[in-house]
Amino acid sequence: MTFANPAESDIEQSRTRILEVAERHFRRIGYHKTSVADIAAELGMSRANVYRFFPSRTAINSSVCGLIIKEVAEIAQAIARSDAPASKKLADLLTAIHHHSTRMLVEDRPMHDLLVAAMDGSWATVNAHNERILGILKGLVREGRQTGEFNVEDADEAARGIITAFLPFFHPVLLEQRVQEGKATAVSLHAQIRFIMKALGTSDRER
Repeated sequence: MTFANPAESDIEQSRTRILEVAERHFRRIGYHKTSVADIAAELGMSRANVYRFFPSRTAINSSVCGLIIKEVAEIAQAIARSDAPASKKLADLLTAIHHHSTRMLVEDRPMHDLLVAAMDGSWATVNAHNERILGILKGLVREGRQTGEFNVEDADEAARGIITAFLPFFHPVLLEQRVQEGKATAVSLHAQIRFIMKALGTSDRER
């Protein structure tokens, strides 16, 4: 006797349920204290059944991390698609990314720790997210060049420079270090954005 493979929608539903439970546990006790057995027990299934949908514990960690950073990418994409001038969209995007990272650090420490692990381990999920954000930034710089807001020769190089300059304001480890040192992130955030804008050839008056 042969059995039909589960429908693709059923597989996706099972994966979603597993990730929902994993995310709840991660937020409550942290990803490093959550076991696959904990997740399976809440779902009323065996560990082996969980591994049918995720090949490893690392895959679960990475997928939950993907849910978190997906929020950032969606926010960035929504800003980039708005009708505002490119310079304003860029400033709004950088501010939004900073605020999201700060909220994770202050209000959702277990997820912040997961992001730290993802960054330190250079997980594929994070690498893909970084490339997506870089792509959005490249698009904004090109748009700003076309409208005359930005005066740069190489949009791709400028976008990479923006990420490098802004790293202390969104990288979980560097941001945490700034907070621990008591640095005024709100004041320095605006100063850094002004610095980036000037590097792109944009004056305060144009913004």
